[in-house]
Amino acid sequence: MPEQILINDLGRHASMTETAVRAGVERVLRSGWYILGEDGAAFEREFAAYCGADHCVGVANGTDAIELALRALGIRPGSRVASVANAGAYTTTALLALGAEPVFVDVDRDSRLMDLAHLRQVITQGGVDAVVVTHLFGLLHDMQAVLEITGPSGVPVLEDCAQAHGARRDGRRAGGFGAAAAFSFYPTKNLGALGDGGAVVTGSAEVAERVRRLRQYGWETKYRATVRGGRNSRLDELQAAVLRAKLAFLDEWNERRRRIATRYSTEIKHPRVGCPAVHGEEFVAHLYVVTTDDRDGLRRHLADAGIRTDVHYPVPDHRQPCLTEFRERSRLPVTDELASAVLTLPCFPELSEDEVTRVISCVNAW
Repeated sequence: MPEQILINDLGRHASMTETAVRAGVERVLRSGWYILGEDGAAFEREFAAYCGADHCVGVANGTDAIELALRALGIRPGSRVASVANAGAYTTTALLALGAEPVFVDVDRDSRLMDLAHLRQVITQGGVDAVVVTHLFGLLHDMQAVLEITGPSGVPVLEDCAQAHGARRDGRRAGGFGAAAAFSFYPTKNLGALGDGGAVVTGSAEVAERVRRLRQYGWETKYRATVRGGRNSRLDELQAAVLRAKLAFLDEWNERRRRIATRYSTEIKHPRVGCPAVHGEEFVAHLYVVTTDDRDGLRRHLADAGIRTDVHYPVPDHRQPCLTEFRERSRLPVTDELASAVLTLPCFPELSEDEVTRVISCVNAW
C-alpha cells in the first residue's frame, strides 16, 4: 500500500509551528488568567488590523460568530435572511437558532459562490432583512458587486469568512467589506486553533459592543444583562495565544495553498474532471474542489493509490432530512447539480511538490 496522502495533515502543520505555539501556551499558563485576558484582547486587536477592520470580538466558534453577528445586526425571530445552501448548513443552523427564515439563493456553476443574478431577484422581490455571503472554499466573492445589489435596499451583508482568512480583492481583505464578518478558527482552517474558536469582525463600534455583550450572557457589566439572546461564547486565552502565534505565518501558508491549487488547475488534464480557474490573492485555497460525473469512481481510484479525498458538501441545506419544509420552496438547480459532482483533493501548506505531482498523476491516470 503506498504511503497515504491525507486530505489535511494537522500533525505536520503542528510540527511547523510548535515552538511559537508552545511559547504562547506557556505564557498563558504562567499568567493564571484563562478567559478574556491579555492574549484574547491582543489577538482581537491584531486580527482586526490584519483584516483592515476597526473591531474584532472573539467567540467560541464560527457558527456562534454567524449567529451573534446576525443578532447584533438586528436579525430576530421571523427575519428572512438570504444565503446559499451549498456550504455545509452552518449559516442555516445559526438562522434556525435565531428563529429566522433562510431564503436560499442558487450559486454560480463555475465559482460555486452566490449567484448574483439570483440574489438581485431575491432582493428585488423584497422582504429580505440581511444577506450572508459565504466565501466558499477560500474564494472571496466580488463584494463590491454584492453591495451594489444590497445597498439601495439598505440590506446589511454579513461575510461568512470561515474559509477565507487573508483573501484579498481590490486591496481589501475578506471581512473588510460587509456590515460584519464571521470567522471560524476550527483546526483545519487556514488560520486554525487547537480546538474551536471564532470571531466577529466589523467596522461598527455599536455592532462590536453588542457582540461583546452577547458572547457573555448579554451583560453590560458583570451580572447585569441588558441584551437578550446572550450566551457563554468566549474565545479562551489558550486559543487566542495559539492564533497569535500562527497569524504571522498566514500569508505564507495562503501563498503555498495557491501554488498547489495553481498546479492542480493547470496540470490536471482529465476530460471528466473539472478544475477551478486559476485565481490570484482573492483565493486562499482552503479547499481544492473539482467536479466529475463519477465521483465514487474517482474516489475509489484515488483511495487505491493512497490519496484521501472528501466531499464538500454532499447534502445541500434544503435537502437535509431535518429541513424538509425548505425542499419544495427552494429551486436551486446548480446547487443540486454540484452536490452530486464535487470532490475535494488534498490541499494544505505542508503538502510536498512530489505529493502534488502524485495527486495530479493519479487523477490524470483515472
